[in-house]
Amino acid sequence: MTTETSSDSLQKFIFDNAAVRGELVEISDTWREIQARHSYPPAVKTVLGEMVAAAALMSANLKFNGAIVMQIHGDGPVRLMVVECDAQLRMRATAKLAEGAHVADDAGLTALLNAHGRGRFVITLDPLDKVPGQQPYQGIVPLDGDNMASVIENYMLRSEQLDTRLWLAADDKVARGLLLQKLPRHSGKDDQHAQMSEAEDLETWNRAVTLASTLKQPELLSTDIQTLLKRLFWEETIRVFEPGHPQFHCSCTRERVGNMLKLLGRPEIDAALADLGQLAINCDFCGKHYAFDKVDCAQLFATDAPVEILIPPSDVKH
Repeated sequence: MTTETSSDSLQKFIFDNAAVRGELVEISDTWREIQARHSYPPAVKTVLGEMVAAAALMSANLKFNGAIVMQIHGDGPVRLMVVECDAQLRMRATAKLAEGAHVADDAGLTALLNAHGRGRFVITLDPLDKVPGQQPYQGIVPLDGDNMASVIENYMLRSEQLDTRLWLAADDKVARGLLLQKLPRHSGKDDQHAQMSEAEDLETWNRAVTLASTLKQPELLSTDIQTLLKRLFWEETIRVFEPGHPQFHCSCTRERVGNMLKLLGRPEIDAALADLGQLAINCDFCGKHYAFDKVDCAQLFATDAPVEILIPPSDVKH
């Protein structure tokens, strides 16, 4: 768990007199915690780290008490990447590689996850306090883009009709990111003033994107976010807010693992128990071990509790 002295930070800011907002995030302790139980190839670390930074940036503006789950279902050597981040910036992430997969150190997102053009990008918005019958919102789109930033930009433009730009970078030590977003302006002014406001917003937006586009990945990786904020926008009038602090947190529980087993169905569970004697499940995110014997499994199917799971489970192993 990330300590209170963690350097992990997310800084929100807005441009005064313009409907443009931004965020900068730096994740180091949490990122190392995510990697601690896995030995990912360098190229996988880069893409997953960028996805971690992006999920923090996206979740910082959640309007409900819940979580955003970002998934990439791949058709290359990497079959799955998942990052979950809630409104309190508590995060977890994992990646699954195909058995025997070879990953070149310089492989990009396309080679890793969209080698045959069948990759899919999924965003799920999962409220914690659901009303009866409410289902999580889920958007599924083709994996459109050759890097993590462009994938999310294309998703936001297609699904939310919001102009969004991201700059992301990650290595084995830190994941950092910058988000800029042009917001719709809802004004009660007359048409002439509304047009002037929109023109000013567009001018500020274009200027902010131009400034941010001078940022290269080596600089993003090596510079703390407060320095970046001053370096990029020192001529702009911006307002900053109290920073948030991402931290590692796994939401796995025995109840959720039991619900996953129920999804497999009674016949498959009984067959597995006949072969193995008991079922052992390790959480892909935190490594926690769960064991279910015949009595445990019988109790699962004796209850009428609803089954709910968003993230593909770990493999069942003896």
